[in-house]
Amino acid sequence: MNSVERLHARLQGGVVDRPPNLDIFMTFAAHHIRQPLARYYQDHRVLVEANLAIMEDFHIDIVQAISDPYREAADFGLQVEFPPDDLPVSRVPLLAEPEDLKKLHSPAPGQGRRMSDRLEAIRLFRQEVGGSVPIMGWVEGALAEAADLRGVLNLMRDLIQRPAWVDELLEICAQVEIDFARLQVQAGADMIGLGDAIASQISPKMYRRFALPYEQRIFAAVREMGAIGRLHICGDTSHIVPDMVESGAAIIDLDWMVDMGAAAAQYGQRVSFLGNFNPVAVMLHGTPDLVYQATRDCMIAGGKRSISAAGCEIPDGTPHANLHAQARALVDSKETGGR
Repeated sequence: MNSVERLHARLQGGVVDRPPNLDIFMTFAAHHIRQPLARYYQDHRVLVEANLAIMEDFHIDIVQAISDPYREAADFGLQVEFPPDDLPVSRVPLLAEPEDLKKLHSPAPGQGRRMSDRLEAIRLFRQEVGGSVPIMGWVEGALAEAADLRGVLNLMRDLIQRPAWVDELLEICAQVEIDFARLQVQAGADMIGLGDAIASQISPKMYRRFALPYEQRIFAAVREMGAIGRLHICGDTSHIVPDMVESGAAIIDLDWMVDMGAAAAQYGQRVSFLGNFNPVAVMLHGTPDLVYQATRDCMIAGGKRSISAAGCEIPDGTPHANLHAQARALVDSKETGGR
């Protein structure tokens, strides 16, 4: 099976030669090809080269245009600094005051410098591996994008103090993300990941008010375009897993704090859960034997539709032997029916 066939069969609970591996790589990928992070973030050719190398070297079943959370925000006008070989930094919120919302102009995703660079990455992926390896584009959730523009602490206060103002901002963000997602699918993306990390920090009631409706609208647009939706919320999402299942995503990422077995037992017939061993304690600091066992345990817990990955991004400096152990565990899982 090629990676596209493997993923589609797994999503349907069908027979696979091994469960697919959809680990997220960013910093590790750049350094794997000895490139500084600033180039990985800003030059789609470097991002594509790095992902192709990761795919080949560690038997990964996806190439991905994910890099950092500031693509859309930068094109809105947020000032973002790119240290030569460190994470990008934004020091001053674009919406420093609520009144600044009146001056906010929505960027056209096909024209914004950073969003168009992601589109170019997807087009290049399509030339290199289209049809054989799934290509994953990426958007920010509306709530996550609002946090990028307003600042996390400011937005958390806004949720309580000015919810109607937040609604207005979320509407603007959601439309940009929908437009961006559609253009990525048109460019060749088979899957759109949606990152909404801030959602793990709010209550289920707030999630249903400020995050879920916008995730649903974005994923509806993704489905209409014929692509797969993947929801990624970092952190302990145990309290909102039932609501995440309602997002419309076909794949739900679970970080390592979440009980994958319990989630799969209740909702595994509706979605594919992805994960979810600890990326630091297991993948970065663990032994190959620990990674091997953790990988197999997660696939058994997640059931016949589950997909392998660490709970979040593969850390920079992860031993290659540990990534090879994950790949070996997935091949060996055929002994238990691909689980």
